[in-house]
Amino acid sequence: MSGGLVALLDDVAAIAKVAASSLDDIAAAAGKAGTKAIGIVVDDTAVTPRYVVGFTPDRELPIIWRIAKGSLRNKIVFILPAALLLSQFVPWAMTPLLMVGGAYLCYEGAEKLYEAVTGHQEVPEESAAKLSSTSHEETMVAGAIRTDFILSAEIMAISLAEVADQPLLSRALILVLVAVLITALVYGLVGIIVKTDDFGLRLAKSGSGAARSIGRGLVKGMPVVMAALSVIGTAAMLWVGGHIIIDGLNKFGFSAPAHFLHDLALAAGHALPAVEAVVEWLVETLGSALVGVVVGAIIVAIMHLLPSKKKH
Repeated sequence: MSGGLVALLDDVAAIAKVAASSLDDIAAAAGKAGTKAIGIVVDDTAVTPRYVVGFTPDRELPIIWRIAKGSLRNKIVFILPAALLLSQFVPWAMTPLLMVGGAYLCYEGAEKLYEAVTGHQEVPEESAAKLSSTSHEETMVAGAIRTDFILSAEIMAISLAEVADQPLLSRALILVLVAVLITALVYGLVGIIVKTDDFGLRLAKSGSGAARSIGRGLVKGMPVVMAALSVIGTAAMLWVGGHIIIDGLNKFGFSAPAHFLHDLALAAGHALPAVEAVVEWLVETLGSALVGVVVGAIIVAIMHLLPSKKKH
């Protein structure tokens, strides 16, 4: 009897080790998949704070929490099942869908560049009362969740492409983990960014001279941080979108852009061996961003020639 119990315990321990190993593999795969989507994560983090502009401080975190829940619902309830079905039954469709999403990112990035150059950014004219109203809050939350859906779809598609060789159940678990971690990361950072100026204001009003200086620095520095995030987000969209398009063309047999960029990066890296890896990454990133600008500019030009655009 004791021998049977020992054998059973050994079997349980072996199963536990296998399960722990599987969890480690899933966590590692989720980390790798999430890293590939970091450019869109940066953009998501940069875009979201604008949806809480104009609200009273007590509503900022609740609004971010509502958007975060909507983002997680987008990823797990809508995008994940569709992505898994596509990868299981029509895996060839993932590349063109990724390229469509990449083209959208290029368009968004190029549109921001166009607005920056021409000064055509939209300026809100709502009154303070309207900005603080319940209907305005509902509109902003709904708009943020719609925007997030597109970015979340890209995050999940890029992540799925990295684990396409995994079994279906592993793919599902990895993508759920990616969805939860990335959502927590993005909206955690957004919450910190949005409340930093409030924290700085409190410090500026405190009794300590050093604390007041830090607080004033935070209040003055946040507009710079927000502007930098906007620039980084735009650059990330162009870089990621261009890279997705180059990679998709390569998979469809049109490998000239990918090979040219790779060879150029290798040549630049060999010219500066002390920082070879950095130079190679920089050249490939700039090359992808340039492709993103070209593709995005073409789409922007088309969109601005459409009759619906002329009406505005």
